[in-house]
Amino acid sequence: MNNLKKPAAIEGSMARALAKTRKVGGSIMVTIPKEVAEQEDIREGELVEIEVKKAKRSGFGIDPEVGSMTREDELDTHF
Repeated sequence: MNNLKKPAAIEGSMARALAKTRKVGGSIMVTIPKEVAEQEDIREGELVEIEVKKAKRSGFGIDPEVGSMTREDELDTHF
């Protein structure tokens, strides 16, 4: 029997981050970045709500005169 109780309502803040997937056994896994876990005070074993959305590549960086995409640029593109 499942001991998890469905919460009446999900409240609180929501942090956003990009995470790369990896295969573990038959599952696809993502890791919550340390900064996000600290910001949201998430500990091992806690139940978290996730929203999954595949990040789409943009045309950013195609022009050779434009520098490489930074992590900040990447986050701005997707959020």
